[in-house]
Amino acid sequence: MLQLVRRRPRFGYRRIAALLRADGFRASESRVLRLWRKEGLKVPRKKRKRRRLGVKENGCDRRRATHKNHVWAWDFVFDKTSKGTQLKWLSIVDEHTRECLALKCDRGITSEDVIDTLAELFAMHGVPEHIRSDNGPEFTAGTIRRWLEQLDVGALYIEPGSPWQNGYAESFHSRFRDEFLAVEEFESLAAARRLTAAWRDDYNHHRPHSSLGYVAPAEFATRCPASAPESLSATPQARLRSSRAAALPNPYLHNAWYRNSMLVTSSKLLGLLAMISVTRATDIFRAVSLRGD
Repeated sequence: MLQLVRRRPRFGYRRIAALLRADGFRASESRVLRLWRKEGLKVPRKKRKRRRLGVKENGCDRRRATHKNHVWAWDFVFDKTSKGTQLKWLSIVDEHTRECLALKCDRGITSEDVIDTLAELFAMHGVPEHIRSDNGPEFTAGTIRRWLEQLDVGALYIEPGSPWQNGYAESFHSRFRDEFLAVEEFESLAAARRLTAAWRDDYNHHRPHSSLGYVAPAEFATRCPASAPESLSATPQARLRSSRAAALPNPYLHNAWYRNSMLVTSSKLLGLLAMISVTRATDIFRAVSLRGD
């Protein structure tokens, strides 16, 4: 019987009993069921195949960023502390300016964390037209896709098994691994976060970037228009995206911890209003609205 089960893992005890009888064994269903339970056998659950969303037309060689906030790229990279604890980084890069907009470090990063990070970035830098990524579950989660759709942000999923199609994120990670992960040793998560913040600041403001004419990304970003050329930024789609960003609630507001943390964060943001311009204040209020405060 066990040999049959190994050859036919999707068969239940009734079919196994039928096969045994066909081979000349006296095997009633009740007897096979007793043996089945004694051996602790179970039909393995059928695995639901995850639908891949990526296509090669979404690669950076096909759809190239032409201005600031045109296309952002995001991806994950992993390492460990000196004690062996896994660390995970979420990187978000503006493909046109090469600026590292976020480099979040944690033991694990969920779809909720991704939306939290995006809400902050949308307030600080504006809403991008597209975000490019692979088909990782954190990026293809229904909550994230619906949230981006409501903001009219196009999610560009690359073809499975084709990391070069997310070339800007891959290039950034190559530099990150070579210049940071291969050099630093992390005693703890707190140490990793502190060192990560310092490296990101140096990368954005001091590291010359060859593809930018050896100018640091942050300096190059200041020379770029805040959005697409006027002919593009004045389109109905662009205006609709901005208006939606100002009113869209965060899908995780049912979470009490998230609501409380957003109240604290929003209060800190509002405390900065006296020191910033009216335009910047509008962005901050937009962030508060994004996060449902």
